[in-house]
Amino acid sequence: MKQVLNILAGILVVVGLMMAAGAGGDCDGKCMEYANTIGETIMYGVIGLMLMLSGAVVFIINESRS
Repeated sequence: MKQVLNILAGILVVVGLMMAAGAGGDCDGKCMEYANTIGETIMYGVIGLMLMLSGAVVFIINESRS
């Protein structure tokens, strides 16, 4: 059970990292008609950070239980 929780927590951390890193996008102003609004960028960034934080909390709690 402990290993399953560690795997799920790792998936949360990786997905959160990818989501937070990709929130800003990178179009250099050439694709502004397809770009996210400021609100969407902030929302995706915060959701990504929360996923990373929740994965880290699961890791910490899972390791403290022996």
